[in-house]
Amino acid sequence: MPIEHDLAVGKINCCQVCGSTNLQLVVDLGHQAPCDSLLWKHQLDEPEKTYPLRFLVCEDCSLGQIDYAVAPEELFFPDYPYRSGITATLVDKLSKTAVSTLTRFKFPENTLVMDIGSNDGTVLSAFKERGMRVLGVEATNIAKIANENGIETLQAFFNEELATKVRKSHGAAGAICATNVFAHVAGLGSIMRGVSELLEYGGVFVTESHYLLDLLNTVQYDSIYHEHLRYYTLKSLIALFDQYNFTVTDVERIDNYGGSIRVFAVKGVGHPVSAAVRDLLKEEEEAGLYGMEVYREFANKLLNARRDLLALVIQAHTEGKKVVGIGCPGRASTLMNFTGLAPDLVPYIAEQSTSLKLDLYLPGLHVPIIDEKKMLDEQPDYAIMLSWHYAKPITAKLREKGLQSKVILPLPEVKISDF
Repeated sequence: MPIEHDLAVGKINCCQVCGSTNLQLVVDLGHQAPCDSLLWKHQLDEPEKTYPLRFLVCEDCSLGQIDYAVAPEELFFPDYPYRSGITATLVDKLSKTAVSTLTRFKFPENTLVMDIGSNDGTVLSAFKERGMRVLGVEATNIAKIANENGIETLQAFFNEELATKVRKSHGAAGAICATNVFAHVAGLGSIMRGVSELLEYGGVFVTESHYLLDLLNTVQYDSIYHEHLRYYTLKSLIALFDQYNFTVTDVERIDNYGGSIRVFAVKGVGHPVSAAVRDLLKEEEEAGLYGMEVYREFANKLLNARRDLLALVIQAHTEGKKVVGIGCPGRASTLMNFTGLAPDLVPYIAEQSTSLKLDLYLPGLHVPIIDEKKMLDEQPDYAIMLSWHYAKPITAKLREKGLQSKVILPLPEVKISDF
């Protein structure tokens, strides 16, 4: 029987996968506001809610996690300012979810494929183009955009109750996806029971999540924020799926969001397991993910990266040079707030003209988010690439638009980009 996987709001005292209390603190990033609780100008004088942001690792199953759960309604509110379909690079990466799944599993045409946390339907569009019947579940108002674009989407939080209703109305699913959402949900048990209810036997649950090995290797402390409750290893995912009678049959590492893991878990036990699963478990062990030394090294590296970035910006400011930010993904909030890059040092963050975040302000520090046109007009001396995990394609586009500023890459080590 699985342990209780549905988290209550508040302090988390045990491993979110295996239930162990053998947790070790890796880094404390202080109290921070949820990264996407962006503010309008009229809200700047109002109090902000902040919550503990600590990163820990379970010594028993190797799961990385934070130890405080914020209410899902506060994190994923109706006007949540994120769309996956406005970034061409991300559209291409998310479309590969369909290609990879349909290469491994030969579903008949018109098989139902679902996506949990489907956003604007980008993932499902790729399945639909390949002859699948699709249905999205999205809690925010972005669901309306998906429906307008021809991707049937229910505006709701996915849970076992909704799964029962969907099975009655749409039938069983051959595949269910959860891309960049499976590490976010507090009601993990309800998700797993719902997926089990909806999938036909032998159906596949495809998850994509930040991968703990990549987080450590590239010092991605900026991807630690309240939406990300868990940071999976393959070992911890197998431990989770075993509790619900799923077989992890295949896995691949992908570069989405700075390094992710795509896992294929088939409903039922005893299904054939690919060599890729065994190979990656071996790689995790050899990389030290099942001991503590690698986490101590990570903590030291992230503190060095913070110190070096702040020193570079202060030095530029002292010399009368201007430094701005480029891109405002959720991770920008953790990095800016932990480093202390307030508006006196970084007066604004430039976003593309189609961004839903324009004219809003970063939580905590209140750095304004503005149209990139201002940056292109001003040509500041330096620009910090806050979407550093997509630095090359973003920089290339900005260079085409005429950007001449030196681009600072804040991670894994602070350096001036050569592109």
